[in-house]
Amino acid sequence: MDAAAVKALAKSFGADQVGIASAKVLNAFPPDPLFPQTPERISKHVKSVIVIVQHIPVAAFRAKQNVCVQYIDMLVLRRMDRIAFKLAAALEDRGHPTFVTAAQETDWNYKKASYGRLSTRHLGIEAGLGTFGLEVNILTPEYGPRVYLTGILTELELEGDKPITEQVCIGESCSRCLYSCPSDAVRHFGIDKRLCSTEAQEFGFGQITGYVDKMLDAPLEQRKEMVKGQDVFGFWQGLLRVVGSFGDCPRCLAVCPVGNDYHAFLAEPQKEIPEKNPEKVAKAKRFKDARQQGTLPPGLNDWNRRWVGPEGYKGMVARQVQAFKKKQKEREALAEKKDA
Repeated sequence: MDAAAVKALAKSFGADQVGIASAKVLNAFPPDPLFPQTPERISKHVKSVIVIVQHIPVAAFRAKQNVCVQYIDMLVLRRMDRIAFKLAAALEDRGHPTFVTAAQETDWNYKKASYGRLSTRHLGIEAGLGTFGLEVNILTPEYGPRVYLTGILTELELEGDKPITEQVCIGESCSRCLYSCPSDAVRHFGIDKRLCSTEAQEFGFGQITGYVDKMLDAPLEQRKEMVKGQDVFGFWQGLLRVVGSFGDCPRCLAVCPVGNDYHAFLAEPQKEIPEKNPEKVAKAKRFKDARQQGTLPPGLNDWNRRWVGPEGYKGMVARQVQAFKKKQKEREALAEKKDA
């Protein structure tokens, strides 16, 4: 089987997008060389990683409560796992040993479980599916950051896709993800994971262990009350349905203007950013000034620029919006003609 056949097979199973990354390239460019998330650390036999993308339906981002996004996230992840497994089984049936790793699983040995065995964001970028945003989510031209990805590791050698070299993210002149972040965790093409997790994993592992520590140190009567508290209910619900323990804060995803889905359904409800304040505006200006002056932060150093987009932003989103609006007008004109 060649790359085109594998992609067609993945799409027939329901993948929204598919790309292929060479294991040799992934081994040569680990996201963090100190904690290398590479295929060779999983299996020396892997030659290619097939990366599939599942789009998160945008209606959840129009809802008043985050719980809608949290639940749809879980459904998308389940669907993605089924598609990945079907593809792995189909390739093995054709004589090519293939397996899937859990997309959102982390390894305690990688910075106390803040890293996974593979970085799906970096897999997607190496497979030509997008580039990093200012908040280091992967941004795809079609769906912006409103996606999940997973990798299927195969011993079949496939031609890898070429990474996108133009920066998909509009960058410092946009900074909508920075303005919307409740915990102010967005850095200059980087993220403060600890700050982010206070909103993104409201009932996640770190919050559970912290709560247990407080409960053990509390007097007996207070402990009894803590056991019956809302936090414990949140932890239980998180274990059952992922709600609150994973992807709890969708703000940077909801406000990102990259992607046709944003312009079709989110531009109006997400136009205003309540979290925007003078301090964040000043921070964004510092980021913009630093880039113009050539004072580049770690997020834009020679190593990381590979995943941000080495050519910088050249108007990809503007061109895409114009093309989308043109198609919209054509559809409206066609509809009016049919009704006439």
